[in-house]
Amino acid sequence: MRNIPVVTKNLLVINVLVFIATYVLSGSNIDLNELLGLHFFLASDFHVWQLVSYMFMHGGFTHILMNMFMLWMFGMVVENVWGPRKFLFYYLVCGIGAGLCQELAQYAAYVVEGLAQYDSVRMGGSIVPMSVYLNMMTTVGASGAIYAVLLAFGMLFPEERMFIIPIPIPIKAKWIVMGSVAVELFSAIGTSNDGVAHLAHLGGMLFGFLLIRYWKKHPYSGYGDFGMNRGQQFFDRMKHTWEQRSGHRADGYDRQSRSGWAGTSQGNTAGSDSDWDYNARRKREQEEVDRILDKIRKSGYDSLSKEEKQKLFDSSRK
Repeated sequence: MRNIPVVTKNLLVINVLVFIATYVLSGSNIDLNELLGLHFFLASDFHVWQLVSYMFMHGGFTHILMNMFMLWMFGMVVENVWGPRKFLFYYLVCGIGAGLCQELAQYAAYVVEGLAQYDSVRMGGSIVPMSVYLNMMTTVGASGAIYAVLLAFGMLFPEERMFIIPIPIPIKAKWIVMGSVAVELFSAIGTSNDGVAHLAHLGGMLFGFLLIRYWKKHPYSGYGDFGMNRGQQFFDRMKHTWEQRSGHRADGYDRQSRSGWAGTSQGNTAGSDSDWDYNARRKREQEEVDRILDKIRKSGYDSLSKEEKQKLFDSSRK
């Protein structure tokens, strides 16, 4: 957990703690999912703050396991590029947007099925009052926000190849995102009673897409391009840092063999001094780049000063 950025780490901890509390309190007949889950806005148990609280509730172990794995896998990378404040803003806005889309979908079903004209609904062999039925329409889970984080990763690193079980070949992130959209869309159309809020997933991705497009189009808003032009360089910087620290290139060539050390004779004093000065200067430059990269990891790119951004840019061109 030490290397996980602050917002992603806290989101993981909060979700797990709330999940544990849900099981503990269920023994006292307290249903946190019923209290904090997102109810249909026409139901008596609906509260506006549930648009936030529902994101920290989960319906079972598999549900929270998959969500937290995706949050850890993609969230920590996106937060390292964007910074904690903006990542948290994006996560919450997309989660709320997903909830609003789910509410809209439920209202559409309510109108299409003509439920407003009935006082009760037949469920199985029993008749349930409409007021009770509406309160049963509850949504829980961080999936809407998580799918938005997946979308952000795909837009930041569209060409990054990943393995998706059980597919045996690597797939580019952009195709994973597009495939996820297609699966959720067809699932929303083809299944109505599988217990999964597919439209909430799509809603989270929709809000995420609109936010990223807005930030990219309006750099004067204070968010710059929100990392869109830095994203593809993220893994390149990690690779570059590894090469500098280890003394080896990722393709197996030793750094010293490129610097002139191996070809310098002991009798060439001027040449040796030049090599020593060159490597000392490169060492100082790399230490400065490492410091800047550590600052990005902790506080995000926008925490850098203008001089630090320029140094990082100059380093990436060398």
